Amino acid sequence: MNNYLTQQDINNMKKEIEYRKVVVRKQRNEEVKEARAHGDLSENYEYKAAKRERGRNEGRIKYLERMIKTATIITDNTEAGEVGLGKLVDVYFIEDDMNIEYEIVTTMETDAINNKISIESPLGKMIYKKRVGDIVNIDSPDGEYSVRIQSIRKS
Repeated sequence: MNNYLTQQDINNMKKEIEYRKVVVRKQRNEEVKEARAHGDLSENYEYKAAKRERGRNEGRIKYLERMIKTATIITDNTEAGEVGLGKLVDVYFIEDDMNIEYEIVTTMETDAINNKISIESPLGKMIYKKRVGDIVNIDSPDGEYSVRIQSIRKS
């Protein structure tokens, strides 16, 4: 699996990994050590919680390292009038007679609640590099639908 990320995404992930390894890991190990000192580990909730938090931190580090390892570094080479990274796109859903504005982002920035869609999503892939007025057919798990690009602007 490749993740399409910008060099800035990679740099941000490396900073987070370093922070988690140097600062958070030390804190979590201290919490486990302190909770262990409280006695009987079989009934020690603080110990179990501290171990769980330490595991979450280690899991996040592994996840970020895997993302970096499998990343394909991309740059946005779209023109001003084309859908591309960091652009806000007003999309008209023809069958639903509805407009939704999306921001086109990389995998790490995806946030469906705030209408930030990845260029890897079915909609993101199909509208990438399209222009205002283009009608695009999208294949999704729920079936095919058509959209028209209404406007494109920098975010």
